[in-house]
Amino acid sequence: MPATLLITGGAGFIGSHLADEALAGGDRVIVLDSLVTGHRANVPDGALFLERDLREPGLDEILRDERVDVVSHHAAQANVRVSVDHPLADAEGNVLAGLALIEACRRAGVRRLLFASSGGTVYGEQEAFPCDEGHPLRPLSPYGCSKLAIESYLGAYERLGDLEPIVLRYANVYGPRQDAKGEAGIVAILCEKFLAGERPKIYGDGRQTRDYVHVRDVAAVQRAVLDEWTPGTYNVGTGLETPLNEIYARIAEGLGQATAPDYRPPNAAELQRSSLDSSLLRRTFALPAWTALADGLAETVGWYRERARA
Repeated sequence: MPATLLITGGAGFIGSHLADEALAGGDRVIVLDSLVTGHRANVPDGALFLERDLREPGLDEILRDERVDVVSHHAAQANVRVSVDHPLADAEGNVLAGLALIEACRRAGVRRLLFASSGGTVYGEQEAFPCDEGHPLRPLSPYGCSKLAIESYLGAYERLGDLEPIVLRYANVYGPRQDAKGEAGIVAILCEKFLAGERPKIYGDGRQTRDYVHVRDVAAVQRAVLDEWTPGTYNVGTGLETPLNEIYARIAEGLGQATAPDYRPPNAAELQRSSLDSSLLRRTFALPAWTALADGLAETVGWYRERARA
């Protein structure tokens, strides 16, 4: 059945793709975004747009008046380095705002809340590659701590019988529309630096690995979750590790660049390796195959190239 879906952060990178997919699937979509890092142009036609902060009063009235069935919570301060430099601001934007949303859902009787967590940070330095959801949780950054805090709140509200939450621990999501500034995605950063004629920086030796998942695949996960709601915590990743140096080389080749990276000292709280086992997700929901990295990067690089030309 079509649902009324409220997407927080729906004017951002991942959220706007989720809004597109939900509208295409026949759902009614409400986008709630403060536009601190999101962009109004990302909000698709057909979605109701509300510009507001989650901490503003009256959110429970909106949920009731709009008869929201499901909340997809993707609003966040998403930069690990910002969280290290400004941990209080990170907690205000992620923990306090997230708790305000949870409480609004409880008061409005909205039981289904999907939360975008971060598999790339909540596990910390991994012991197994790829790791499953049972891996120890040892975040190294305030950002990872904030994600884990909301996971804990959701677990408590579920045990109290107030919510039926789903937590999605994303790997490194990439694709068109990612903001190199507010969302700090390395693929977006490299594309924009190359296209601006600048020499991109790599912090560390470039051998650090990440699990790169295309935003289209994340949208497919949300569709599967909406179609067959099964509360739980799930990794969303390909299980494959790709070194940063390889990502750099692929993007440089795609843009016809030969500039060598400017290597700098590693950032604090940055993981050396990360990859996620999504077997539980695939056993629970029917999903298409992950987008191959070569195909996803080619599409993404092409999008940034066309945007630069425009």
